[in-house]
Amino acid sequence: MQRRAFLRGVAGSVALGTAGTVAGVETTTAHPGPYSPLGSIPVENAREAVPDPSGKYAYVAATDGFAVVDVQIPSDPRLVFEKRGLLSDRETGPLRLIQDVKVEGDRLVAAGPANPIQGDVLQGFVLYDVSDPANPSQIAFHETDFPIHNCFIRDGIVYLTGNNGATNPLVMVDVSDGNPEEVGRWSLASRNEAWREVPSGVWTLHDVWVRNGTAYLSHWDAGTYLVDVSDPANPQFRARIGGRPLGELRKIPSEEARIHVIRLPGNAHYAMTNEDGSLLGINKEAWAADGKGGPGGIDLWDASDPGNPRKLSTIDPPATSSPSIGGTWTTSHNFDIVGNRLFSSWYQGGVKIHDISDPANPTELAWWRMPDEASFWTAKRASERFFVASSYGRRDNGKGGLYTFPIEDARNKPQKDPPALTTTGGNQSANRATETATSGEAALSGDTTTAESGDTTDSSAGSASGLGISAGVAALLGAGAWRRYRE
Repeated sequence: MQRRAFLRGVAGSVALGTAGTVAGVETTTAHPGPYSPLGSIPVENAREAVPDPSGKYAYVAATDGFAVVDVQIPSDPRLVFEKRGLLSDRETGPLRLIQDVKVEGDRLVAAGPANPIQGDVLQGFVLYDVSDPANPSQIAFHETDFPIHNCFIRDGIVYLTGNNGATNPLVMVDVSDGNPEEVGRWSLASRNEAWREVPSGVWTLHDVWVRNGTAYLSHWDAGTYLVDVSDPANPQFRARIGGRPLGELRKIPSEEARIHVIRLPGNAHYAMTNEDGSLLGINKEAWAADGKGGPGGIDLWDASDPGNPRKLSTIDPPATSSPSIGGTWTTSHNFDIVGNRLFSSWYQGGVKIHDISDPANPTELAWWRMPDEASFWTAKRASERFFVASSYGRRDNGKGGLYTFPIEDARNKPQKDPPALTTTGGNQSANRATETATSGEAALSGDTTTAESGDTTDSSAGSASGLGISAGVAALLGAGAWRRYRE
């Protein structure tokens, strides 16, 4: 297999040495020199990346498929499997805009499309057997009537973001016997019909994460909802944390929804807890709009009593001189909490490690960025020695890839001469795969920056501050709201 140098300005590879223990978490101690990646490998159109339970392999969503990377030697990651054009043999295939994959044991889920696409488009998730990571085999496909921005798998249940523009439900599908079957749904609108009076994009279900029978639902401006899914056929509301009051959201005119989707307050994007559920991280993905607002950070909450949560601290985003969607992105994106460490991604703002042993006073241990090269989608711990981080690249370098980073306290050896976070030609998602309209409407173009996907932009949509409504924002608005905007 031909491999090429991927990192610019990082010479050679760095071997890992022995591990030590700091604040109850093992960290590498033999990564000499200023803090930098251990290794990297190109993965075209990379999006979410998740390591398997062993930490030996990482699975990477790749927009039109997925890749498997062997990271057993973090300084020399190797591509061992890549599949593109999933389900291309189907009449409405292939499955497109695959931005999320999740793994549990020997089961992998690849879902899409992340955003609404016009026309008769295949939607759903593919279930794979990855007991041999270098040779995944398809078990089943479950088709849906909604796009899937994010998914999760726990105890044989696949959890889907079912944004349909009306009820935006959490959808649960049992895959335990290899034959997917929907077993339950839960929706804000089912609990309170008044949500139907709020523009659906403002309370889109952006992401879902599950632990110990509780689903943590990131409902954008509506906040984070905790739902008991111990019986997926009978989900029950537990608590709501953060979010804007329903009465306030009901007053938003539909024509102003886009600004509210982009800009703080609100924007609950992703949530997860520590091992015992007592500490909850909630991040905000946001940009400036109409000259107001800016990037979002990560809030840490005491959730030991979900009915009485207490915000402990906020990790602020890296500062940027151009915080709009068309500028330099430094807003928080996907993160990971393991033990006393928080691993975070900030798009062009890079990746970070924080010590959260005192969650009221998180301490930054390491930070690496290369804004002209990398725009980081996620950061996930692979083992006690290193974490993986996927970058979806930049318009000028066009590829994206997977990086490995040491887990260490690098306060005494920060990145050497880190580049400034200034605008260098606009943001810059790489590989803008243009989707062609098939329903007689205007073709989708890739001329303006898109929120999260970088895949499609509708040039016929209205604009604010000179920006067309992107398909990424369309995903946040929800399929139904997107159609209404187009009309």
